Amino acid sequence: MLKLINVQKTFFPGTINAKKALCGVDLHLNPGDFVTIIGGNGAGKSTTLNAVAGVFPIDEGRILIDGVDVSGLAEHKRARYIGRVFQDPMTGTAATMEIQENLAIAARRGDRHTFKWGITAKEKKHYKELLSILDLGLEDRMTAKVGLLSGGQRQALTLLMATLKQPKLLLLDEHTAALDPKTAAKVLEISDMLIAENKLTAMMVTHNMKDAIAHGNRLIMMNAGKVIFDVSGEEKKNLTVEALVAKFSEHSGQEFANDRALLS
Repeated sequence: MLKLINVQKTFFPGTINAKKALCGVDLHLNPGDFVTIIGGNGAGKSTTLNAVAGVFPIDEGRILIDGVDVSGLAEHKRARYIGRVFQDPMTGTAATMEIQENLAIAARRGDRHTFKWGITAKEKKHYKELLSILDLGLEDRMTAKVGLLSGGQRQALTLLMATLKQPKLLLLDEHTAALDPKTAAKVLEISDMLIAENKLTAMMVTHNMKDAIAHGNRLIMMNAGKVIFDVSGEEKKNLTVEALVAKFSEHSGQEFANDRALLS
Protein backbone atom coordinates (compact mmCIF):
# COMPACT_ATOMS: atom_id res chain seq x y z
CA MET A 1 0.00 0.00 0.00
CA LEU A 2 2.97 2.32 0.62
CA LYS A 3 6.52 2.16 -0.66
CA LEU A 4 9.30 4.59 0.16
CA ILE A 5 12.37 3.93 -1.95
CA ASN A 6 15.64 5.67 -1.03
CA VAL A 7 13.81 8.83 0.10
CA GLN A 8 16.18 11.67 0.93
CA LYS A 9 15.53 15.20 2.15
CA THR A 10 17.86 18.01 3.21
CA PHE A 11 16.48 21.27 4.54
CA PHE A 12 18.36 24.53 3.78
CA PRO A 13 20.88 22.80 1.49
CA GLY A 14 24.10 24.66 0.75
CA THR A 15 23.78 26.85 3.83
CA ILE A 16 25.26 26.82 7.32
CA ASN A 17 21.85 25.60 8.54
CA ALA A 18 21.76 22.57 6.22
CA LYS A 19 19.99 19.67 7.93
CA LYS A 20 19.91 16.14 6.50
CA ALA A 21 16.45 15.02 7.66
CA LEU A 22 15.94 11.80 5.67
CA CYS A 23 18.90 9.66 4.64
CA GLY A 24 17.73 7.08 2.12
CA VAL A 25 14.57 5.86 3.87
CA ASP A 26 13.26 2.55 2.53
CA LEU A 27 9.87 1.43 3.82
CA HIS A 28 7.17 -0.96 2.62
CA LEU A 29 3.69 -1.16 4.16
CA ASN A 30 1.30 -3.94 3.23
CA PRO A 31 -2.46 -3.30 3.03
CA GLY A 32 -3.86 -3.30 6.57
CA ASP A 33 -0.55 -2.57 8.29
CA PHE A 34 -0.84 -0.26 11.30
CA VAL A 35 2.70 0.98 11.91
CA THR A 36 3.79 3.01 14.92
CA ILE A 37 6.93 5.14 14.54
CA ILE A 38 9.13 6.04 17.51
CA GLY A 39 12.45 7.87 17.80
CA GLY A 40 14.29 10.76 19.43
CA ASN A 41 14.06 14.44 18.53
CA GLY A 42 15.11 15.02 14.94
CA ALA A 43 14.96 11.31 14.11
CA GLY A 44 12.86 11.91 10.99
CA LYS A 45 9.48 10.63 12.23
CA SER A 46 7.26 13.57 11.32
CA THR A 47 9.46 14.42 8.34
CA THR A 48 8.67 10.97 6.93
CA LEU A 49 4.93 11.57 7.31
CA ASN A 50 5.24 15.02 5.75
CA ALA A 51 7.20 13.56 2.84
CA VAL A 52 4.44 10.99 2.24
CA ALA A 53 1.76 13.69 2.49
CA GLY A 54 3.60 15.93 0.02
CA VAL A 55 4.13 18.84 2.40
CA PHE A 56 7.50 19.40 0.71
CA PRO A 57 9.27 17.88 -2.32
CA ILE A 58 11.82 15.16 -1.64
CA ASP A 59 15.36 15.49 -2.99
CA GLU A 60 15.74 11.91 -4.17
CA GLY A 61 13.83 8.63 -4.18
CA ARG A 62 10.26 7.60 -4.89
CA ILE A 63 7.00 7.39 -2.96
CA LEU A 64 4.26 5.04 -4.15
CA ILE A 65 0.76 4.74 -2.69
CA ASP A 66 -1.14 1.64 -3.82
CA GLY A 67 1.18 1.35 -6.81
CA VAL A 68 0.79 4.99 -7.89
CA ASP A 69 3.97 7.06 -7.96
CA VAL A 70 3.04 10.26 -6.10
CA SER A 71 6.61 11.57 -5.74
CA GLY A 72 5.95 14.56 -7.99
CA LEU A 73 2.37 15.27 -6.92
CA ALA A 74 1.53 18.39 -4.92
CA GLU A 75 0.05 17.99 -1.44
CA HIS A 76 -3.52 18.78 -2.52
CA LYS A 77 -3.36 16.18 -5.31
CA ARG A 78 -2.13 13.48 -2.91
CA ALA A 79 -5.03 14.27 -0.57
CA ARG A 80 -7.29 11.91 -2.52
CA TYR A 81 -5.19 9.00 -1.22
CA ILE A 82 -4.51 10.22 2.31
CA GLY A 83 -6.39 10.92 5.54
CA ARG A 84 -4.46 12.85 8.17
CA VAL A 85 -4.82 13.82 11.84
CA PHE A 86 -2.44 16.38 13.31
CA GLN A 87 -1.05 16.96 16.80
CA ASP A 88 -3.08 20.13 17.35
CA PRO A 89 -6.80 19.36 17.89
CA MET A 90 -7.56 22.77 16.37
CA THR A 91 -6.22 21.59 13.01
CA GLY A 92 -8.33 19.49 10.68
CA THR A 93 -11.77 20.93 11.47
CA ALA A 94 -13.59 24.21 10.82
CA ALA A 95 -14.23 25.71 14.27
CA THR A 96 -17.04 28.07 13.24
CA MET A 97 -19.03 25.37 11.43
CA GLU A 98 -21.36 22.77 12.89
CA ILE A 99 -20.33 19.17 13.56
CA GLN A 100 -22.61 17.94 10.78
CA GLU A 101 -21.23 20.57 8.37
CA ASN A 102 -17.67 19.40 9.06
CA LEU A 103 -18.70 15.82 8.34
CA ALA A 104 -20.42 16.93 5.13
CA ILE A 105 -17.22 18.61 3.95
CA ALA A 106 -15.27 15.41 4.63
CA ALA A 107 -17.91 13.30 2.86
CA ARG A 108 -17.71 15.49 -0.26
CA ARG A 109 -13.93 15.48 -0.44
CA GLY A 110 -12.86 15.04 -4.05
CA ASP A 111 -16.43 15.25 -5.41
CA ARG A 112 -17.68 17.76 -7.95
CA HIS A 113 -19.42 20.73 -6.34
CA THR A 114 -23.02 21.38 -7.41
CA PHE A 115 -25.93 23.55 -6.34
CA LYS A 116 -28.10 21.41 -4.06
CA TRP A 117 -29.19 21.19 -0.44
CA GLY A 118 -26.16 21.21 1.83
CA ILE A 119 -27.02 18.22 4.02
CA THR A 120 -29.88 15.84 3.25
CA ALA A 121 -32.01 14.05 5.85
CA LYS A 122 -30.40 10.78 4.76
CA GLU A 123 -26.94 12.20 5.36
CA LYS A 124 -27.91 13.53 8.79
CA LYS A 125 -29.10 10.07 9.78
CA HIS A 126 -25.82 8.57 8.55
CA TYR A 127 -23.73 11.14 10.43
CA LYS A 128 -25.69 10.49 13.62
CA GLU A 129 -24.97 6.76 13.33
CA LEU A 130 -21.26 7.43 12.76
CA LEU A 131 -21.00 9.83 15.69
CA SER A 132 -22.72 7.38 18.02
CA ILE A 133 -19.85 4.94 17.41
CA LEU A 134 -17.50 7.40 19.15
CA ASP A 135 -19.53 7.13 22.37
CA LEU A 136 -18.96 10.80 23.18
CA GLY A 137 -22.54 12.07 22.92
CA LEU A 138 -21.77 14.05 19.76
CA GLU A 139 -24.68 12.44 17.90
CA ASP A 140 -26.99 14.62 20.02
CA ARG A 141 -25.01 17.80 19.30
CA MET A 142 -24.73 17.75 15.51
CA THR A 143 -25.66 21.42 15.16
CA ALA A 144 -23.10 22.54 17.77
CA LYS A 145 -20.12 24.56 16.55
CA VAL A 146 -16.94 22.49 16.53
CA GLY A 147 -15.09 25.28 18.33
CA LEU A 148 -17.17 24.52 21.44
CA LEU A 149 -15.88 20.93 21.67
CA SER A 150 -13.10 19.76 23.97
CA GLY A 151 -9.73 18.82 22.51
CA GLY A 152 -10.50 15.10 22.77
CA GLN A 153 -13.94 15.45 21.17
CA ARG A 154 -12.48 17.50 18.38
CA GLN A 155 -9.68 15.02 17.74
CA ALA A 156 -12.19 12.14 17.69
CA LEU A 157 -14.27 14.08 15.15
CA THR A 158 -11.14 14.72 13.06
CA LEU A 159 -10.42 10.98 13.07
CA LEU A 160 -13.94 10.27 11.86
CA MET A 161 -13.59 12.87 9.11
CA ALA A 162 -10.17 11.54 8.05
CA THR A 163 -11.50 7.98 7.68
CA LEU A 164 -14.95 8.80 6.27
CA LYS A 165 -13.96 8.10 2.67
CA GLN A 166 -11.65 5.21 3.56
CA PRO A 167 -8.30 6.65 2.39
CA LYS A 168 -5.55 4.45 1.03
CA LEU A 169 -3.37 5.64 3.90
CA LEU A 170 -4.10 7.21 7.30
CA LEU A 171 -1.37 9.39 8.83
CA LEU A 172 -1.51 10.11 12.57
CA ASP A 173 1.13 12.66 13.57
CA GLU A 174 1.38 12.59 17.39
CA HIS A 175 -2.39 13.07 17.40
CA THR A 176 -2.72 12.48 21.16
CA ALA A 177 0.30 14.51 22.33
CA ALA A 178 -1.76 17.60 23.24
CA LEU A 179 -4.35 15.63 25.23
CA ASP A 180 -4.44 14.57 28.87
CA PRO A 181 -3.70 10.84 29.48
CA LYS A 182 -7.34 9.78 29.95
CA THR A 183 -8.50 11.61 26.82
CA ALA A 184 -5.49 10.37 24.85
CA ALA A 185 -6.36 6.77 25.75
CA LYS A 186 -9.92 7.31 24.50
CA VAL A 187 -8.74 8.82 21.22
CA LEU A 188 -6.32 5.91 20.71
CA GLU A 189 -9.16 3.47 21.38
CA ILE A 190 -11.23 5.22 18.69
CA SER A 191 -8.22 5.18 16.35
CA ASP A 192 -7.83 1.41 16.76
CA MET A 193 -11.56 0.89 16.16
CA LEU A 194 -11.78 3.02 13.00
CA ILE A 195 -8.60 1.54 11.51
CA ALA A 196 -9.81 -2.03 12.16
CA GLU A 197 -13.41 -1.49 11.00
CA ASN A 198 -12.34 0.25 7.78
CA LYS A 199 -9.37 -2.11 7.22
CA LEU A 200 -7.10 0.91 6.78
CA THR A 201 -3.34 1.08 6.34
CA ALA A 202 -2.01 3.53 8.92
CA MET A 203 1.17 5.17 10.22
CA MET A 204 1.22 6.70 13.69
CA VAL A 205 4.08 8.86 14.94
CA THR A 206 4.24 8.91 18.74
CA HIS A 207 6.68 9.92 21.47
CA ASN A 208 5.03 7.48 23.88
CA MET A 209 6.85 4.14 23.88
CA LYS A 210 4.04 2.31 25.67
CA ASP A 211 1.56 3.46 23.04
CA ALA A 212 3.96 2.50 20.25
CA ILE A 213 4.14 -1.04 21.66
CA ALA A 214 0.44 -1.38 22.53
CA HIS A 215 -1.03 -0.18 19.22
CA GLY A 216 -0.64 -1.45 15.69
CA ASN A 217 0.87 -4.65 14.30
CA ARG A 218 4.28 -3.22 13.53
CA LEU A 219 6.78 -0.82 15.17
CA ILE A 220 9.50 1.18 13.47
CA MET A 221 12.28 3.06 15.23
CA MET A 222 14.06 5.91 13.47
CA ASN A 223 17.31 7.74 14.20
CA ALA A 224 19.20 10.38 12.23
CA GLY A 225 16.83 10.12 9.28
CA LYS A 226 17.00 6.34 8.94
CA VAL A 227 14.92 3.31 9.94
CA ILE A 228 17.13 1.44 12.42
CA PHE A 229 14.67 -1.11 13.84
CA ASP A 230 11.54 -2.73 12.37
CA VAL A 231 9.57 -5.28 14.37
CA SER A 232 6.14 -6.88 14.03
CA GLY A 233 3.94 -9.76 15.19
CA GLU A 234 4.63 -11.59 18.45
CA GLU A 235 8.05 -10.01 18.83
CA LYS A 236 6.42 -6.57 18.91
CA LYS A 237 3.70 -7.69 21.35
CA ASN A 238 6.34 -9.00 23.75
CA LEU A 239 8.39 -5.79 23.76
CA THR A 240 8.81 -3.68 26.89
CA VAL A 241 9.87 -0.05 27.14
CA GLU A 242 13.18 -1.17 28.63
CA ALA A 243 13.75 -3.58 25.73
CA LEU A 244 12.90 -0.86 23.23
CA VAL A 245 15.42 1.54 24.79
CA ALA A 246 18.02 -1.25 24.67
CA LYS A 247 17.21 -1.89 20.99
CA PHE A 248 17.80 1.79 20.25
CA SER A 249 21.26 1.65 21.84
CA GLU A 250 22.03 -1.61 20.07
CA HIS A 251 21.11 -0.38 16.59
CA SER A 252 22.23 3.25 16.84
CA GLY A 253 25.28 2.98 19.09
CA GLN A 254 23.86 5.83 21.19
CA GLU A 255 21.93 6.27 24.39
CA PHE A 256 18.26 7.09 23.97
CA ALA A 257 18.08 10.69 25.22
CA ASN A 258 14.51 11.81 24.51
CA ASP A 259 13.19 12.82 27.95
CA ARG A 260 9.67 13.28 26.60
CA ALA A 261 9.52 9.70 25.36
CA LEU A 262 11.18 8.21 28.42
CA LEU A 263 8.92 10.07 30.85
CA SER A 264 5.84 8.98 28.90
